[in-house]
Amino acid sequence: MCYQESKPITVIDATSDLDSVPFSPRVLYRGDCIEVMKCFPEGSIDLVYADPPYNLSRHGLSWSDKQGAGRRKSGGNYHMMKETWDMFEESHYRRFSVQWLAEVKRLLKPAGSLYVSCTYHNVGELLVILRDLDLKCLNVIVWEKTNPHPNLTRRMFTHSSEFVLFFAKGKKWTFHYEEMKKYSANGGQLKDVWHLPLCQGAERIKRADGRAAHPTQKPQALLERIISASSSRGDLVLDPFLGTGTTALVAEQLGRKWIGIENDTNYVSLSVERLKKVQGAFRKEDTYERRK
Repeated sequence: MCYQESKPITVIDATSDLDSVPFSPRVLYRGDCIEVMKCFPEGSIDLVYADPPYNLSRHGLSWSDKQGAGRRKSGGNYHMMKETWDMFEESHYRRFSVQWLAEVKRLLKPAGSLYVSCTYHNVGELLVILRDLDLKCLNVIVWEKTNPHPNLTRRMFTHSSEFVLFFAKGKKWTFHYEEMKKYSANGGQLKDVWHLPLCQGAERIKRADGRAAHPTQKPQALLERIISASSSRGDLVLDPFLGTGTTALVAEQLGRKWIGIENDTNYVSLSVERLKKVQGAFRKEDTYERRK
């Protein structure tokens, strides 16, 4: 059942006139997450899920699967990230990470929790920054992908895992221990290694050319566990890097309020289209609130 508010889901352009940006649930803010979060009141958020840039695109490459003499077909073309929003100089990336995480800490309620998706490329930096911010590390969840991309170079082990950092602000964080048992294979305690497939099939949002619309779209099953574990019905969930809207979609389905921030207009549009499919989520007459 979806959480129902009297107001429709709204999209607000927060790229200018930040002094008048309202704070309200079921709003998708288009703008820079650091600047938008500065407009929100301290201690107002129950749970944050973030899938920030990994800073991989400066070294992006492609693998074109052209059959030839002595070559084995790999099953299709593979494209590494080459997104402008994922390109930072190293010093800038660390400064950016410190700034957005500091704002997240300010916004979390005393019993609030934070989950951050990352890879081996940036997990070290994030752990150090979170420690320096005096947030409490509860788990480093290993997401083992059951359908990882193949190892094309054959010069290393296949990269089949990502990490989800689980941190708390205070000592009385929300955690629905018994509910998590339903995700365990034997019905016992849910461990910190999760076996889930990459986002694929009908769930994967595609561009007109058939390629994935967002290179790191997370599966709904991943967000379902996170939101169910560390929030309750009616709690407010924030995603400062909303992408194609998975966090908002799952929060809506689980009866949580949510706020999303996204700087890319294409991703904002994709999020709106996905959320339209949630029963009762939009009213046709006023999908957007526009700001100049």
